[in-house]
Amino acid sequence: MKNPAKILVVDDTQANAKLLTDLLAFHGYEVVTAASGTEALKKVDIEQPDLVLLDIIMPGMNGYEVCRTIRKNPVTEILPVVMVTSLDPAEERINGLEAGADDFLAKPVDEQELLVRIRSLLRIKELYDTVQVQSAQLSGWNKTLEQRVQDQVKQIGRLGRLKRFFSPQLADLIIAGGTDDPLKAHRREVTVVFLDLRGFTAFTELSEPEEVISVLNEYHVEMSKLILAYEGTLEHFAGDGIVIIFNDPVPLPNPTERAVRMASAMRNRIGELKDRWQKSGHSLDCGFGIAHGYATIGAIGFEGREDYCVVGSVANLAARLCGEAKGGQILINQKTLGKIEEIVKAEFLDHVSLKGFSQPVAVFNIISVRDGGVDPISPQDTPRKGAL
Repeated sequence: MKNPAKILVVDDTQANAKLLTDLLAFHGYEVVTAASGTEALKKVDIEQPDLVLLDIIMPGMNGYEVCRTIRKNPVTEILPVVMVTSLDPAEERINGLEAGADDFLAKPVDEQELLVRIRSLLRIKELYDTVQVQSAQLSGWNKTLEQRVQDQVKQIGRLGRLKRFFSPQLADLIIAGGTDDPLKAHRREVTVVFLDLRGFTAFTELSEPEEVISVLNEYHVEMSKLILAYEGTLEHFAGDGIVIIFNDPVPLPNPTERAVRMASAMRNRIGELKDRWQKSGHSLDCGFGIAHGYATIGAIGFEGREDYCVVGSVANLAARLCGEAKGGQILINQKTLGKIEEIVKAEFLDHVSLKGFSQPVAVFNIISVRDGGVDPISPQDTPRKGAL
C-alpha cells in the first residue's frame, strides 16, 4: 500500500467531492476524484487507489454497477469500497453489500465515522498487500528452490560422470569451479602411464571366470589406491590394462616424478600380489610404460556414453613401451628419463623399433627410485587448490 494512502472519491456532485477531498487531504491522504462511474473505473486502472469512496446515485453507471465491475476484476477484487448515499440507509446498505461493498456511509458524512472506517479498511488492505508480497516472495523462493534442485540434479549427474574418470576430491573440485571442464578437448603437457598384466591371456584360458574376476578386482582395487595416492587421473581401464595421466585436468608439480613413483609403488605392490597369486597357481606379473609430452585430451564418444581420452604420440609411446616391458619392468624413453634422472637408477636396454615411430627409440628400464620427493596422499585427504 502506498504511503500516504491514495483514496478515489467518486461523486457527480462537485461540492460533495470537494468536501470529501479537502477533509481527506487535511488528514494526510492523497486524493483523486471522478465524476461518473465510467471515469471512476478508468481512474481505478490508472491511479490504482487503496480505497474508493463511491456515491451510489450517479447518471449512467451507478455506484452498484461500478462496485460489481471492480469486484469482477481479479486485480481489484479486494480493493476496499465504501458506498456513500443520501437514500434510505437500511435499504441501500443491503444493496451495497450485495454489490460487493465493504462498508456504507450515509450523507451527510460524519467526519469521525468516515476517518475511523477508512483507517479500518486501510489496515485490512495493508495486511492483504503484505500477504500478497509475501506470497510473491514465497513463489519466487519456490522457483529459485526448484531451479536449485534442478541444478543440483544436473550437478550430481555431472559429478557421477566425472567420478568415472577422476578421484572424488578432483571431481568435487571441478564441480566447485576449481578448474575448467576437463571433458572439453584441450591440449596439455602430460605424463602418461600404461600398465598391464603379463601372463594374463594364458591365465584366462586356464582359469574359471570367477577366478579371473576375483584377480582383476584385487588388481584394480590395489592399483586404484595408488593412483589416488599419487594424484593421477584414470584415463581408462580395459581388462588388465590401465592408463593413467598426470598433470591433467589440474596441473601438478613434478608430474613425471609422481608417475614414476606411482609405477614403482605399483611394482612393489604387484610383487606382494604375485606371491599370493602364485600360491593359487597363477603366474602373473605386470609391465609398465611411461612417456612425457604434449597431448590432446577430452571426452570422446556420443551422448550417454563418453570416455575420457588422451590422444597423441605421447600416449602411443607409453603404450608401445608397456608392450615391450617384461614383468617387473618400468620402461621409459630418453625424454622422460631427463625429467627424473636425479631420483632414479635406470639401465639402458637398447634402441627399439616401435610401431608407429619412424626412428628407433632409446629405451631405459627403471631399476629403483630414490626415497623422498613427492609424498603420496591418502584418498580421503582434501587436496590443495590447484591439485587433486
